[in-house]
Amino acid sequence: MQAYMDRTLILDCKEKVGKEVKICGWVVTGRDHGKLVFLDVLDRSGVIQVLASGADKNVPELRPQDVVCVTGTVNKRPQNLVNKNIPTGEIEISAETIEVLSKAQELPFDMGGKDLDLQLPTLLDFRSLTLRHPKLKSIFKVQASLLEGFRQAALDLDCTEIVVPTIVAGATEGGAEVFKIDYFGRKAYLSQSPQLYKQMLVPVYERVFTIAKAYRAEPSVTTRHLTESTQLDIEIGFIEFEDLLDFLEAVAVKMLTVAEEQCGDILSEFGVEKIAFGSPRSAGGAGKIPRLTLREAQEIIFKEFGRDNRNEKDLTPQDEIDLCQWSKDKHQSDFVTITHFPTSAKPFYTMPNPKNPEYSLSYDLLFRGVEILSGSQRINDYQQLLDSIKGRGMNPDNFQLYLQAFQYGMPPEGGFSFGLERVTMHVLNLSNIRQASLFPRDMERVDIRLSQNSNRKSQN
Repeated sequence: MQAYMDRTLILDCKEKVGKEVKICGWVVTGRDHGKLVFLDVLDRSGVIQVLASGADKNVPELRPQDVVCVTGTVNKRPQNLVNKNIPTGEIEISAETIEVLSKAQELPFDMGGKDLDLQLPTLLDFRSLTLRHPKLKSIFKVQASLLEGFRQAALDLDCTEIVVPTIVAGATEGGAEVFKIDYFGRKAYLSQSPQLYKQMLVPVYERVFTIAKAYRAEPSVTTRHLTESTQLDIEIGFIEFEDLLDFLEAVAVKMLTVAEEQCGDILSEFGVEKIAFGSPRSAGGAGKIPRLTLREAQEIIFKEFGRDNRNEKDLTPQDEIDLCQWSKDKHQSDFVTITHFPTSAKPFYTMPNPKNPEYSLSYDLLFRGVEILSGSQRINDYQQLLDSIKGRGMNPDNFQLYLQAFQYGMPPEGGFSFGLERVTMHVLNLSNIRQASLFPRDMERVDIRLSQNSNRKSQN
């Protein structure tokens, strides 16, 4: 045997039958049958069965999550022992040596099942461990494909990727739901949105996109709210309202199409139906997502579902669920775009509708019962923007850098923003948005439960 051998990824062992290889990974399970020991070993590419002699003193005692390097020969499995459920199910490695790189402690719960049947607090308390479970790990494979689809769509629109600050001088959209921080003895805040910075960069690049963290000090413990979320934002210059609607729908379709193409097996494992993108615009054409103004949507809620919310400034959560069901039934679409929300209910930079300033050139995209995107055409005139800030009771001095961009030539522009965790949650039909965040932050948790942290301090 060679003194040194390069590592082979487990999936690549399929091409090395009869050859000697070295694989490195984690022990998933072990089955000791006396004379024979069977191990399932996992690396980033997949899992493979390892066969070792139980009488061999070189076989160490192993438990799940031990990190090992196995050197041995790749062999075909007997036909009656082929595992058709995994890509390497026709092969196994006959081990010659097993080196333990790191020993794992005894697991606090069983990680070997298809599902990890634990309560959400336990899943999060042991997050660095539970994320290793294949079912949980696959959630973030889907999330990665959504990010890739978003980036592809933004680049298709000729947008430049930007990186924006998360420490800001003032509240992005006004209101009290901001985290205040001590910035060298002065007040600063964690950003609620990358909104103002992406607008400032429209005169620089014309079309931009960013993937940024956003922070909301919202005192809410629900299944759909986090205090730290990931925003996927696009801002486009020289564009009008109808074009913005076309673009946001195209980006959403691209994101979810990429997720289906790359992670179809995961979506099937989660029992997710194929996404409906709408009835054809024409024979062989792309799907058409229905569009409704807020008042049209509320009229449908009244006529179809018997609830009279026709004077409300926004949709209720049940309205969003019912409208998506209506869209699926009537238009074969899991999406519906809602436009023209009241101007008073939207941020200061939102353009009022010139035909009826009571309503704004704004929009939400609903998907499978929840809003996953919002945006608008923006006010691009400096004086109008200044008046809007003052009219909301905010101090223009807190927006000096932002307003500067509008003093020196801002084209008609607009944009939109997706919530990554929210999209992930509803693509996979997860019951809680915390399941769609690697390390979720909410009122009760920053890595560990805050109540646990308080108890520890009181004991010290």
